[in-house]
Amino acid sequence: MSDLEGDACAHLLLYVDGRPWERLNTADTVKVQWNAYLGAGQLLLSDQGRVLASLIADTSGRHDALCGTSTAVRNQQRYGDGSPQGPSPSGRELFKLAAAKQGLEPRDLPPSLSLFQGVRVEPDGSLEFIGSAGAGSAVTLRAEQPLTVLLANVPHPLDPRPAYTCGPLKVEARRGTATTPDDPLWDATPEGRRAFLNTAEFLTARGIV
Repeated sequence: MSDLEGDACAHLLLYVDGRPWERLNTADTVKVQWNAYLGAGQLLLSDQGRVLASLIADTSGRHDALCGTSTAVRNQQRYGDGSPQGPSPSGRELFKLAAAKQGLEPRDLPPSLSLFQGVRVEPDGSLEFIGSAGAGSAVTLRAEQPLTVLLANVPHPLDPRPAYTCGPLKVEARRGTATTPDDPLWDATPEGRRAFLNTAEFLTARGIV
């Protein structure tokens, strides 16, 4: 996935294929790994303690697991419109459409992860928007089990620019092989190893690997 011009913001949701009640949990992703600032080597976790995807390469370093995506009400206030067919669609409304195509409802939409636009927590607890790393930044995610992926490329909710600004996003998907215990990420941290073991046990029990 690449930010072609430096203005993309890829809001991401992940669901286990065929089990949409198991989905990306940004709170657990941050809490279990003791890290709110995602980058290469970090895992995207479900609330079942399993790995959904691994972030195996990252030239951006500007991501956000804290704020979620934009809403129709907020976009209406800021830009004058937040509808999915309008000039300034919100991430929440676009996710609703993408979810409906997968048989999911608005209640199935958890907080999303944002890629390519970063946020930092200040000492007083406030959030500082730090923007993009620039054109050409790229992220490689490796799916650790069959997934349904929802993406909404819209401005970050803390982006201070008055105009609705969102550049093109390039997304590519390739078929890969299952991760094995000799992969460096398996033993990078005790928490990560436990999550990988949970995932392997789950997939083996269902005959997926």
